[in-house]
Amino acid sequence: MKIEEYLNTLPKSIITGEDVELQDGTLREIFEFASLSKDDVFYHLGCGNGHSLVIALKEFGVKKAVGVDNNNKKISLATKMLEDKNISNWILRCENVLDADMDDATVVFFWFSDYDIIEKMTSKFSKLKNGCKIITIWGPLPGSLPDKVEFPYIMNTVPFKRAGSLKEQTVAVFGTDCIDFVTAWEFAERYSKAIASKDAYNDRFLTILQTLIIWINAKNLGIACGDEIPLPIKNYFGILKTYFNIEMEHLLNQDAL
Repeated sequence: MKIEEYLNTLPKSIITGEDVELQDGTLREIFEFASLSKDDVFYHLGCGNGHSLVIALKEFGVKKAVGVDNNNKKISLATKMLEDKNISNWILRCENVLDADMDDATVVFFWFSDYDIIEKMTSKFSKLKNGCKIITIWGPLPGSLPDKVEFPYIMNTVPFKRAGSLKEQTVAVFGTDCIDFVTAWEFAERYSKAIASKDAYNDRFLTILQTLIIWINAKNLGIACGDEIPLPIKNYFGILKTYFNIEMEHLLNQDAL
């Protein structure tokens, strides 16, 4: 089956990431990347278990932390945890992120994979105060050049810098216009480690898929190294097809085959 068909067989929560709770170490890396400080009003859209608010308040000293999630059970659990820890200066809201009021935000952490939501939120973010930082994982906001990258963490700052093309945006994210297999693997592995699960096998599989996606996109945009398909890429195409019945070659432009 084609990779798109395979992804459609997975539970929606896996694709959207709504059931993925980032490890505390990853949250600390994100906050250090954002230079989170006592002057910040921090928003986490899709806050889940609320650990991000605890770390932002206790370890980074933000003056206010706001968590938004549409899962009432998660909001209730997060509320109890924050109350039990006797932490102040936080707000939890059970609502759709598209409806969230965040006019006072200075740093927003936003990690969603639904492109429709991302597009609508990008428009919403663009109206926030100048200097507000939007932190994402894996991809920058559509049509925008990142202001800072420590892959997989990406920062866009209001007002957004427009990208002239997807190629320009991709080069800005990866910092090179020559992406080979090793580069693609390195960046894919960084992403897998950032969202690490308890199952190392799943992380390895994710790294393989993301490596192929990074390289295929680079090839289609004309920023892959060389004209030939690297042997490791061919091998992973074969492994996925033989052992998992997953086909990805069709994602390549025909002139790249």
